[in-house]
Amino acid sequence: MSLELISLENIQEFAHHYGYWAIFLGILLESLGIPLPGETVTLVGGFLAGSDELSYWLVLTVAVTGAVLGGTCGYWIGRFGGWAFLLQIGKIFRISEVRLLSIKEQFSQNAAKAVFFGRFFALLRIFAAPLAGIADMPFGQFFVYNLAGASVWASVMVTLAFFAGRIISLEELVSWVSQFAIAALLILVALIVIPLWWESRQVKRAAGD
Repeated sequence: MSLELISLENIQEFAHHYGYWAIFLGILLESLGIPLPGETVTLVGGFLAGSDELSYWLVLTVAVTGAVLGGTCGYWIGRFGGWAFLLQIGKIFRISEVRLLSIKEQFSQNAAKAVFFGRFFALLRIFAAPLAGIADMPFGQFFVYNLAGASVWASVMVTLAFFAGRIISLEELVSWVSQFAIAALLILVALIVIPLWWESRQVKRAAGD
């Protein structure tokens, strides 16, 4: 999908025409693992609610519903076909199955946190549910954390846009939230990568001794 089709202007236009369905489908598709700007869609919904074009509670309801259903579908996609797909990706990038199994185990140990907090991080919001399925996270546990994460995330985004949209422009709000999400993702990646790099370095040193 081109950048023109997912620009803020196009999202606003789509939301004006299709209202709650636009918000529901935007978040649903992103939660399925499709890289759509679900965060922006949610902010647009909250902004329109703040402008009295839509109902705050209905926007919040469809946002949570779309996120939960999309996440659930993404989970089952990952559960039934994700591992085979990941193995193929591993072959392309020359990542051994043993290494992928290690990564899968590490994710499995932190799957609940990833599903809940992943809603607030760019990219992780898209891939957390399929990865939970690949990691064989119990569905009951996934559903609880998926519902909780979706509810908290949607409440924060919709409420933020509902009130902040009366003070600043929608463009500024989307920009600030996007910058925060990207910065948070970079910090998260650093917190994961740096310890792994340090551990690898220590192992090499020990092997050298």
